Amino acid sequence: MVSPVTFLSYEVRSVDSSSHDVAIYFDVSAEWVVNDPNQEVLWRRIPEQIAGMELLQFGSKDQPILAESGDNRRIDWGYLYVGLPATEGNNSVVATANEARDGFVKDGTIGQTDDKNMPRPANKDWPVIACTMNIPGVKAEPVQRVLVLAYDDIFSIEYMYHRLRPWWAKEYGSFEAMFSECASTYEKILEKCDAFDKELLADARKLGGEQYARLISIAYRHTLASGKVVVGPDGTPWFFHKECFSNGCMATVDVSYPASPFFALFSPVLLEGMTAPVFAYAASGKWPYQFAPHDVGKYPKGNGQAYHGTRLDKQMPVEECGNMILMTAAAAKAEGSAKFAAGHWDLLTQWAGYLKAKGLDPENQLCTDDFTGHLAHNANLSLKAINALGAYGMLCEMLGKTEQAKDYRKTAQEMAAKWVQMADDGDHYRLTFDKSNTWSMKYNLVWDKLLGLNLFPDTVAQKEVAYYLKKQNKYGLPLDNRSEFTKTDWLVWSATLADSQKDFKRLIEPLYRFVQETPDRVPFTDWYWTNTGKLRGFRARPVIGGIFIKFLSEPELWQKWKERACRPQL
Repeated sequence: MVSPVTFLSYEVRSVDSSSHDVAIYFDVSAEWVVNDPNQEVLWRRIPEQIAGMELLQFGSKDQPILAESGDNRRIDWGYLYVGLPATEGNNSVVATANEARDGFVKDGTIGQTDDKNMPRPANKDWPVIACTMNIPGVKAEPVQRVLVLAYDDIFSIEYMYHRLRPWWAKEYGSFEAMFSECASTYEKILEKCDAFDKELLADARKLGGEQYARLISIAYRHTLASGKVVVGPDGTPWFFHKECFSNGCMATVDVSYPASPFFALFSPVLLEGMTAPVFAYAASGKWPYQFAPHDVGKYPKGNGQAYHGTRLDKQMPVEECGNMILMTAAAAKAEGSAKFAAGHWDLLTQWAGYLKAKGLDPENQLCTDDFTGHLAHNANLSLKAINALGAYGMLCEMLGKTEQAKDYRKTAQEMAAKWVQMADDGDHYRLTFDKSNTWSMKYNLVWDKLLGLNLFPDTVAQKEVAYYLKKQNKYGLPLDNRSEFTKTDWLVWSATLADSQKDFKRLIEPLYRFVQETPDRVPFTDWYWTNTGKLRGFRARPVIGGIFIKFLSEPELWQKWKERACRPQL
C-alpha cells in the first residue's frame, strides 16, 4: 500500500490496580503546511465523516503548487488532515496553541474552533488542530486510541515541465477513497506491520546481531520517507527522492545508488522507478553527454540537471554510468527478469561502452564522495566500473545476448586482474593507483559478491577487511587516509565484504556506538567524524538505505524478502 497516511496510536493502562479517568491531548501546528511561518493559512472542518472519522484540514492560503525548489524547504501547498474517531469522549478544534494547551492543562477543555480570524500567518497566535480523547475508567487491561494524519499534496513532482500526481491517486482514485480504505483497515494494517517488524528484525539479528537490528530499525522509515512515488509519464511508478541537506537535487544517481539495497530488497519496482526518470532524461536529447547524468533537477522540479548545470568539469562520468548499470542489474536480479533493462538497452550499452574505454584507470574527476574533491586513478571508482561491466554482461546473459555477454564478462575479468596488480600496496589496496602508502574503503567491490559476478579473488576482500580492522577509530572506519570522517552507508558496505559475522560485527559496532553517543541530535547522518562522533554534514538522506545491504549478501534472505516485495498495481 502506497499512501500518505500515518496512524498515531496511544495505549493506556492502570499500573496500580485502581481505575483512572484518562485524557489525552494532541495537536499539530499550521507550520506543517507552510515553508515560512509568515505565510497565511486556512482551515476548515470536512462536512462529512470518512470511515467514522471527523476530519479537520489545514492548508496555505496561496497554494503555490510546485512553485519553488531547493534544499531545506517545507511543503507549502496541498492539505494536511487530522482524523479523529467520531466517538463519545473525543473532541477536535482549531484554536490558538496557547488557548488549547493551557485550557487542557487547566480543566481538560480546548475551546471552540475559530472560523473568523483567517486567513492569517501561521505564526500569528500559532493556530493548531487540537484533539482530546477522554477515556474513563481505565484499568489494568490496555485501552488503545488512534488518530489518523494524512497529507494530500495534489501534485507531487514536476518533471520536464509536466506535473505528476502521487501514486495513491492512481490506486484509489480520490483522497476520500484512499483515506477511507486506510482508516477502515487500520487493525489489519497494524497486524501486518507488527509481523513485518518482528520478522525483519529477527533476520537482522541473525545477520549481524542486536546492534545491526537496531541500526536497521532507525533506518527503515528514514529511507522510505526520503522521496515520493508518483505516476510516471509512462503510467508506471516513478520514485523521486530528495538529496536532503546536501544540495536539494532530485533523482540523484549517486544518492540512489547507496539507497538501492533497501529497494532491491523490499520493492525492486521502486528501484526501477528511481532510475526511470534518469533514463528518460538521458534519452530526451536534453542531456548533452555520452555518460549518465548526475540528477534530473532540484526537488521537486525535475526539469534538467541542477548540479553545476551541465559543466563538464563538475560531472561524474564513471561514477554515474557505473551506478545506473549496477542499479539496473540489482533490480533485474531481484525481479528475476531483465525486462526493464531491455527497455533501456541502448543507453545501458552506451554507458557500458564508456566504462569499457574509460573505467579501468579513471581520469581526474569527481565520484560520489565529491566532498573530497577531484581524484585521478581512483582505485575504488575503478572497482565500480569493473563490476558494472560484469553486471552488464549478466544482463546480456539474462536477455539471451550470449556473445555480448561473453565479451563483456571477459573484459571485466581482464580488468579485474589488472586492478589487483595496479592497486596492490602490500597488506591492502591503494586509494589511487599512482600513490603508495594510501588506502580507502573499497565499498564498490561488494557487487562482485552480491551479483555473483566472481570477477575478483576472495583474497582481495579478505585483505581489505583485515586492514580495515586495524584502521578503524572509536566511532568507525574512516573513508580513506585523507581524513578522519566516514560515510555511514559505505561503512556498512565495506563491512559486508567480511566473510565472517564476527568481522562484520567488529566493523559496525563503532557505528552503533556513534549513534548512541553522538552529541548531535539530528536525523541519521551519513557523514560524521570517527574520532569525535560529531556530525560532519548531511542528515536525513536516502543513502541510509545502504545499511540494508547485508541482507543482499545472503541469497536465501534476499530471495525470501523479494518474494514479498511491494509491487504496486500497474
